Amino acid sequence: MMANEILRRLRREQRWTQAQAAQRVCAQVQAATGRDPELDANWISRLERGAITWPSGDYRAALCAVFQVGSEAELGLHPKGEPAGTASAQDASSAPADDVSSLYADTELSARLARHAAATNVNGLVLEQFDADVERLAGNFVSQPLSLLVPEIRTLRTDVFRLLEGRQHPAQTRHLYVLAGWLSGLAAHVSLDLGHQPSASTHARTVVQCADIAEHPRLRAWARSFQSLAAYWTGDYRRAADLARAGCEDGRGPGSGTLMARLLSLEARALAAGGDGRSALRSLALAHEARSSAERDELPGVFAFPEAKQWAYTGTTLLAVGSDEQVQRAIAASNRAVELYQTGAESDRSPGDLHAAHLDLATAYLASGEVEGAGTELAAVLGADQYTASITIRLRKLDTLIGSGPYRDSRPVVDLREHIHEVTARPALVSTPTEPR
Repeated sequence: MMANEILRRLRREQRWTQAQAAQRVCAQVQAATGRDPELDANWISRLERGAITWPSGDYRAALCAVFQVGSEAELGLHPKGEPAGTASAQDASSAPADDVSSLYADTELSARLARHAAATNVNGLVLEQFDADVERLAGNFVSQPLSLLVPEIRTLRTDVFRLLEGRQHPAQTRHLYVLAGWLSGLAAHVSLDLGHQPSASTHARTVVQCADIAEHPRLRAWARSFQSLAAYWTGDYRRAADLARAGCEDGRGPGSGTLMARLLSLEARALAAGGDGRSALRSLALAHEARSSAERDELPGVFAFPEAKQWAYTGTTLLAVGSDEQVQRAIAASNRAVELYQTGAESDRSPGDLHAAHLDLATAYLASGEVEGAGTELAAVLGADQYTASITIRLRKLDTLIGSGPYRDSRPVVDLREHIHEVTARPALVSTPTEPR
């Protein structure tokens, strides 16, 4: 093993420590590929000792950029088993003066570039299978047990991330980043269903990063809609409205499906919760206009925004606006949501959305003084075994409303509150995932 004195000399001329050199290489790789390789001083030391003579292509390109040289040979790098300084590793400045030899060296460089460009660890069939898996998981997410889906989501994400650490053609890399984004979106929904906001936020930021790298506006718009949803359930209504509004910049145009209807509905709900009823009603009207011209969604299930869900959002928004007229409109909207969910395909039926519509109806009936009607709607929810974190939040808010109302001491209301206390004391959702509402 022969030490790489060339690289050591170049580093010392820059007066960098091995750690500082490693940091610069990491930054260059991240700028070029979007991933953080986490190289350290030990890696530079191994290069200088000759333990590594030919790192991967991304690392060699980063080293050339950091030390501002034109070829790997100027860094003392060479393929394993090939002595440093051979003709194939020489740069132009050290190539033979003979024209034929120079021509050979230039041709070899082109051949190496062609081999490097052609190298890929993925093909069309692999990407097609990933696409099918993501579509299936997105569709199953709203109705199938979380325990069946989480292991596969984690496995697929790991597989995609590992492929991204290798080499692909640029279009394949973009495709993988889109897949990584959608899979991270599923992971974000798992975390939000379980009530773990920090994890959900981390996953959502990864979705945004993947969308930016892949230059995929629809994925970025969906990520903003999820961040808006998460902000809403923490009570940060202004941020929820701002994020939904920001997503509208990317949610327009061909192929956007129901994204605009989703984003405008999220904005309306957040504005209403924040006390801006007039703006909320305006955004709500725009959301229904967007629905009328919406195309088919790119992905189903949790990434789509079905009509039933939009009516559920409408009911929540009108309830928050709060006048007698809007409460009656909210009852009609929530009843419409329940009807659409109950008559829709079983595979599209989201227990969480259905629970949300029933709870909105219960709240509206209480606001109208119809305690019996509220009890009927609550009974449709309280029989479930488990709930998402957002449904638990809704139940607790409803309990507070009941406890401050004129019927709080009546026997039926006391029984209802006891039942609510019982179900909200259960552990977080384990087996029935739905999108948080």
